Amino acid sequence: MPAYDPQNPFAKILRGEFPCYKVYENEYVLAFLDIMPRSTGHTLVIPKAPARNILDISPDDYAHVARAAHKIAAAAMKAFQADGITVQQFNEPAGGQVVFHLHMHVMPRQDGVALLPPASRKEDVKVLEDNATKLIAALG
Repeated sequence: MPAYDPQNPFAKILRGEFPCYKVYENEYVLAFLDIMPRSTGHTLVIPKAPARNILDISPDDYAHVARAAHKIAAAAMKAFQADGITVQQFNEPAGGQVVFHLHMHVMPRQDGVALLPPASRKEDVKVLEDNATKLIAALG
């Protein structure tokens, strides 16, 4: 497995080099909206620890990511009046991973509405701002 690359986009978000629509943060994780969402409110939860994926993260650091994804899922159900939640986590190219910093996708779902294809469109800034506000309020 290749080594962790500290120049990946999520590492740059953690360092403040790239912007994000932050919805939650603690000493272990950061959660922010996906700018190319597959559903309304699609959120990414990442560890602050440098980890390429599940294969090289410590169990304790992974547990922090899972706890945060659980918290985001509950808030997203409320914020977006979701009928369900899809949580996904991909590892290595053969497993579907595209950005090589561990991340969990938390996607609110509506009955009968399919997920958009991955990276199919960039969301409007105003929509992202509004969705972040809703999710932050639901986390409150």
